[in-house]
Amino acid sequence: MCVIINLMKTAPKTNTVHFDVNGQVAIPRWLQKELGIKKGTRALAFQEGDTIVLKPITPLYIKKLRGSLKGSGVLKSLMDIRKREREL
Repeated sequence: MCVIINLMKTAPKTNTVHFDVNGQVAIPRWLQKELGIKKGTRALAFQEGDTIVLKPITPLYIKKLRGSLKGSGVLKSLMDIRKREREL
């Protein structure tokens, strides 16, 4: 039996960021590159307990969503809503 321990990888990379007067925060460059965030990229912002979560909406994120709602009846629901809107 062979066990390999990677000593090069320690704790995850972190940075401290600051909120400005308007509540804006700058995402560190290394994190922007890693997540594919470019100028104009939108993000979902939500709260999980006492944590602020920012989920970038990138082409990779959208591609991962493909097929996630299959069989859940979302399309039928959307079509029903659009039909009701047309009737108004």
